Order: sequence, then structure tokens, then C-alpha cells
Amino acid sequence: MQKIEFSLNREFVQLNQLLKLTGLCDSGGAGKALVAGGTILVDGNVELRKTCKIRVGQVVTLGDVEISVAAAGEMPPG
Repeated sequence: MQKIEFSLNREFVQLNQLLKLTGLCDSGGAGKALVAGGTILVDGNVELRKTCKIRVGQVVTLGDVEISVAAAGEMPPG
């Protein structure tokens, strides 16, 4: 599984934008289509809200890619 650490420097990021910012899709619209397809998991649960607010500590999964959201400046464990 590919793991991506995303550094969040604000309160939240919308799910479709997170997918764009991490390079998993080319645009926010493409991110919305991925979410609508029911292929995105947030903390292990299917998420269908395209603009769901993703906050520090949450994990987003798409296929074999896992995005861990950390606070900006926070060092990943290990």
C-alpha cells in the first residue's frame, strides 16, 4: 500500500480538494466523481459527501493508496 502524508495548515480540507492536492486526480471535479463512485474511504467508512471536511488525524483511502492527514509541521511517527 502506498502511503501519503498530507500536511494540513488550516482547520480542514474538502475531500475532493485533498484528492487533487495529493495528485490522485487532476481536478476538484475529478475528485468529486471519484467520491460519487463510492471508492473513497474516510477512517475505514465509505464517504459519499464530495466536500466532506477532512481534518488532522483522519485517514483517507483510495484503492491501495492511504492518505494520512497531519498538522503542518508535525513529524510523522517513526
